[in-house]
Amino acid sequence: MRLWTLHPSYLDAKGIVALWRETLLAQAVLHNKTRGYKNHPQLTRFREHKDLLESYLHLICDEADNRGYKFDRTKIIRVRTKTKKSLPVTRGQVDYEWKHLLKKLETRDPARQKTHAKNKKTPEIFGVFKMTRHKNIEPWEIV
Repeated sequence: MRLWTLHPSYLDAKGIVALWRETLLAQAVLHNKTRGYKNHPQLTRFREHKDLLESYLHLICDEADNRGYKFDRTKIIRVRTKTKKSLPVTRGQVDYEWKHLLKKLETRDPARQKTHAKNKKTPEIFGVFKMTRHKNIEPWEIV
């Protein structure tokens, strides 16, 4: 399971479909609709913020819409309480994910990888996160 901090526009077709499916699985786990994956480290940051997971799923759908894909928004469980908060994420985590994604794209979508590799700016992240200056990788990440 990989719940990317990086904006979904960087993902290839397989990546965005996998993100959608894995985030739906995360949603099911957090709403006690399945028994597996309950202690998966990627869920740590969303455990107390199910409303932000709902927003995260909608952002995935928005990117899918931009690409002409049809993801079923009715699968998103509506959360009654909404917060205006964002989840902190370290700069080190974003850098780690960026390198991880570029490595995956080498084999899955070399043209996309070359385009992204030229980008020397800090990659854009999902709107539910706010980047901190810390250089460490998040403690829930499996390196």
